[in-house]
Amino acid sequence: MEDEIHQKKEKLGDILVRTGMITVEQVKEALQISQKENKIIGLVLVEKGMIKPRDLVTALSIQMKVPLIDLRRHKVNNEALRMVPEALARKHKVLPLDVIGGSLTLVMEDVNDVQAIDDIALVSKMRIEPMMGFSDDIEKAINRNYMVRGAVIDEFIEASSIAENEDEDASLVDDAYQAPAMRHLNQLLQQAIRSRASDIHVEPQEDRLQVRLRIDGVLQEISPLPINLHKALLSRIKIVGGMNIAEQRRSQDGRFTAKVDGESVDVRVACGNTTYGEMAVLRMLPKSTAIFNLSKLGFSQDVLQKYEKMLKHPYGMILLGGPTGAGKTTTLYASISKLNSLERNIMTIEDPVEYDFKGINQFQVNVKAGMTFAEGLRSFVRLDPDVILVGEIRDADTAEIATQAALTGHLVFSSIHANDAIGVLFRILELGVEDFLLCSALVGTIAQRIARHICPHCTEEYEPTVEEKAVYESVLGPPEGKFYRGAGCNLCANTGYLGRVGIFEVLPLSEEIKRLVIAGSSYNEIRDQALKEGMVPMIKEGMLKVKDSITTISEIVRTLYSP
Repeated sequence: MEDEIHQKKEKLGDILVRTGMITVEQVKEALQISQKENKIIGLVLVEKGMIKPRDLVTALSIQMKVPLIDLRRHKVNNEALRMVPEALARKHKVLPLDVIGGSLTLVMEDVNDVQAIDDIALVSKMRIEPMMGFSDDIEKAINRNYMVRGAVIDEFIEASSIAENEDEDASLVDDAYQAPAMRHLNQLLQQAIRSRASDIHVEPQEDRLQVRLRIDGVLQEISPLPINLHKALLSRIKIVGGMNIAEQRRSQDGRFTAKVDGESVDVRVACGNTTYGEMAVLRMLPKSTAIFNLSKLGFSQDVLQKYEKMLKHPYGMILLGGPTGAGKTTTLYASISKLNSLERNIMTIEDPVEYDFKGINQFQVNVKAGMTFAEGLRSFVRLDPDVILVGEIRDADTAEIATQAALTGHLVFSSIHANDAIGVLFRILELGVEDFLLCSALVGTIAQRIARHICPHCTEEYEPTVEEKAVYESVLGPPEGKFYRGAGCNLCANTGYLGRVGIFEVLPLSEEIKRLVIAGSSYNEIRDQALKEGMVPMIKEGMLKVKDSITTISEIVRTLYSP
């Protein structure tokens, strides 16, 4: 009987060959290595690069007749999630998926891990139905599904009951609130990092505390919190941010560093008073995930070559335009990172300093101490800089000093609010810089936006709407290929997008464009000349990324045209 069962169990190598994952010759080679090194054949196949780890898991699920769960598509049952503590799920790398017929469905990397099954059966008091999953998917799903409410909310409910008891000592009530508030802030930071959020918004409403995360540039609400948690949580944020907890009417700024999942994160805090109380916004600046490489920002090859040619100028001014949140600071940082060397003295004046760079002298704007952008620039020219980065040109004084610095042998980078590369020219002129001085100083301008990237885990072909096709064809003509979008999955929070990519418009200042500027030519005249010289407008850059299946038509329209 046992022999019959054994015969029914198909060999792993046969499954891999039958499904086209590997050849018969590769199986024979792996078997020889397996016998020689006393390793299981599956491990040998992965180590030698003959198959991918995910292929091995797929084959094992077929061999053991255990369902393979795609956690990118399956929704986790909250009831199942509550049965297994996060620490235990992480310890055994398992995810409780659902409760079906009195059994707890458990997605595991190794369904033969008897210890994990026994531990979770003991805690959940349920019969365990093991199913297989991919290792990296399980880890991501654990991060995604164990959110911030849980035990902290239970603690806070207990604190609320203490507060309602008039006989309780006030200090005991305050301590009862502060403990869960401290833990909740830590969990908020943890969730934000795991979700790739750039900002956390903590906003009091009439009957609840709204918490939203900005992910890929778009705010997404997470579970609302009891409004009674507001005061304690804001106090905790102010304390760690070095702010005045007694001041509740005036806006305040703070900063602190936190360690989340072993990763060091700088957090910038801003508080302001609303009709329902103080709100706080925490800007997350993870040090290890900072991307300051021009080639990874989304430049097309031709546009990148134009910009890198501008960077080779020994002196002059390069200005970046775009609205708040368009990624200007990231591009500025990537630019000075490319120029950073022992032979150059690079100095920056920023408000605030977002990232620390080795070998670069960075200064923080401090209006109370008299350190503004303009004053910083004045002092810089006496400190023998080669390259100067000015966080933003906001006024005529800063614009004039930056121009003078560029004319006197320094390479100056800065940002300015303008819609496109030609708009940057008109904006700096509006600030009072003389046209002939600007043309002598300016190397070129850039405008940029950031669009969301199609989620690679749920990409699907689709037919655009009539309106979308019309926009695409007005830029690139009739489509030559297919269109793609993200269908929405667990890994992208069902948005269809994961990550972001830059869209750039680069305008080197040619002699002809300088002549037009000095002659007082109109915006359209300068734009026509720029297009004649090969400038690729942002809308075309965006649609080229649609053509390459990087983003979607609707996302480009939203990014470039939405108010």
